[in-house]
Amino acid sequence: MPLQLTPANDTHRTFARDLTRRAMLPYYREYDLLWLEEAFDEAWGWREQWLVTEGDAVLGFCSLSQDRQALFIRELHLLPEHRGRGVGSWVLEQLALWARQRHLPLLRLMVFRSNPARVLYQRHGFVEMGEDECFVRMQRTID
Repeated sequence: MPLQLTPANDTHRTFARDLTRRAMLPYYREYDLLWLEEAFDEAWGWREQWLVTEGDAVLGFCSLSQDRQALFIRELHLLPEHRGRGVGSWVLEQLALWARQRHLPLLRLMVFRSNPARVLYQRHGFVEMGEDECFVRMQRTID
């Protein structure tokens, strides 16, 4: 079955919130940040929400926003059993294609400094643009 990005709706919010919490809570603890369910739920309303699917199976989700310059990857999380098989790479390439289709010159994201996904992002052409005590800002130029 081919991978797809399928629009998510409110019935998927609990799945997406729980997946995000499970993936991010170790980093929130490491950097002494407070996880707020309400903040996730509020952002759900104004961001683009997409499920990563393969046939009828939901493998994860991503959350996007955009401005005049960039498509922003706000969240990208896969269920643990679907990591390490190229799904994340596929999603990143799809989102680069979407940015190109939307005539946006940049694909951007922020990642926790200690998150090993930084290596994945670098392999897909993202460069580090700056960092603070918790996060690294990364972007990829879209040709």
